[in-house]
Amino acid sequence: MTDDSGAWVSLFSGGKDSSWALYRALQEGLDVRRLVTVHPEGDSYMYHVPATSLASLAAESVGVGLVEVEPDDFEAAEATDSGAQGDAELEPLEAALRDLDGEFPDGLAGVTAGAVESEYQTSRIEAMADRLGADVFAPLWQEDPRELAEAMLDAGFEIRIIRAAAYGLDESWLGRTLDAEALAELEELNEEYGVHILGEGGEFETLVTDGPHMERPIELDYETEWEGNRGQIVIKDARLG
Repeated sequence: MTDDSGAWVSLFSGGKDSSWALYRALQEGLDVRRLVTVHPEGDSYMYHVPATSLASLAAESVGVGLVEVEPDDFEAAEATDSGAQGDAELEPLEAALRDLDGEFPDGLAGVTAGAVESEYQTSRIEAMADRLGADVFAPLWQEDPRELAEAMLDAGFEIRIIRAAAYGLDESWLGRTLDAEALAELEELNEEYGVHILGEGGEFETLVTDGPHMERPIELDYETEWEGNRGQIVIKDARLG
């Protein structure tokens, strides 16, 4: 049960999961007043990493103000285990949310989260929200991956694959739109190699370039970069259409 009154903040990367959580929150009438994007350096246990620099374009298209947490705000990057690193990575986000809690006249009611299956991420976000006295809206949590993917496509989400690293995925997947045909191929790869059709195991990362919650699409000029069994798009230019 979530509090539908008061100010909400969307934890936002620009990828499909956080974008769906934002979209569903807006559908539910939650008063989303800020998007918060964390820009981690290198690999991250807590956050979606690639192309977070485009979150500002997405926020402009959505029409909600953006708060950006920069790498300099991370103080404990030398953590020696995954649990400690996850906790350390959460500290600057929690500090940003505390600032917003003080900024909103009626305080922070809750945060949206795009977690699907990661207990690691979800437990930390819920604990952080408890410390802030805020609710968590996580509409993807433990939902069927195929049904989620189809719901995103039915709603009109345009989802691009911007990073891939899994058996069965080659350079042709980079920049590809995640449509019905791609989903069918991912189901085959799931059966053959265990590839998660939503990329929950890090098999691929995405960027939402258009959707019903966006006034203008994000247009990209990019090149692909492939090394061995993994690669990503390298964005040369991005703009709102």
